[in-house]
Amino acid sequence: MRVSRNLSVPIVTTALALALAACGSGGTAQNASAKGTAQGGGPGSSAEHTDDVSVGVKPDTKAVALLPAAVKARGTLSVAMDLTSPPTTFMASDNKTPIGFNPDMARLIAAELGLKLQVNNIKFDTIITGLQAGRYDFTASTMGATKDRLKVLDMVDYFKAGTGVSVPYGNPQGLSPHTLCGHRVGVQSGSTAELQWLPLRSKEDCTSKGKPAIKAVTLPSLNDALTQLVSKRIDAVMNDFTGLQWASTQQPKTFEVLKPLVATKTVAVALKKDSALTPAVKAAIQSIVDSPKYAEALGRWGFDGLGIKTAAMAVPQD
Repeated sequence: MRVSRNLSVPIVTTALALALAACGSGGTAQNASAKGTAQGGGPGSSAEHTDDVSVGVKPDTKAVALLPAAVKARGTLSVAMDLTSPPTTFMASDNKTPIGFNPDMARLIAAELGLKLQVNNIKFDTIITGLQAGRYDFTASTMGATKDRLKVLDMVDYFKAGTGVSVPYGNPQGLSPHTLCGHRVGVQSGSTAELQWLPLRSKEDCTSKGKPAIKAVTLPSLNDALTQLVSKRIDAVMNDFTGLQWASTQQPKTFEVLKPLVATKTVAVALKKDSALTPAVKAAIQSIVDSPKYAEALGRWGFDGLGIKTAAMAVPQD
């Protein structure tokens, strides 16, 4: 598998980021494990799984039949990902191998279609424009479907996730997801936390009640936000629950995920609007969902209970 380095962002920029990317107390990611509590399920174990989950998967003939001739002749499928958000999408300790649930799903999609996978590591907030420009075929990046995104993208459901809030361990300011008024909250650029959930909480919990708005601090990645949280430059981080939970288990007594979650949602694989590839990708995802490989991919990242049964075209999660 080739990882495109053009348009790439740094994977590890600080010692903290390295720890969050998968290293345990022993200093080697291969020996690290994290207990990821899945919504609706019990604790699971997540380690640095660098093996290819798609080994042994045979192409689904019905899905392959839906492939555009040009893609079939090309023989490759190009996926865009921001490899800075463990445990869904990140780089292994070798700094070469994309790992996490999203790379696993991308590999399985390519295998179901009988294609080789090309992974392109780019910033999250440039993924949509890259899809629109035809630089990449699809993205599997825990992207929620919004009305605006659905205007320019085809989106197919592939698992469930949620948005949560993390604070320093022990919650010294006594915050909750509904008491963030006037506080500095880090969000990832282009995420639904930035575009949807923080503005909603700010309006409903704060400004509509005469309280100061939540101060959004937009940052390139979850690692950047958590680094700023540790250095006390922000008071909280709003991001995908899976990434926040992973960080709290990788760095014990450093972060704390607040309850309840801000929102739960079904997330979707995305392609450019009216892509000729959409029917084939949709059929491939359904084939994965119906196979034991789906439960295997979910389970090895601690996502038991977050699976879906139908790879439906996404509807707005606004």
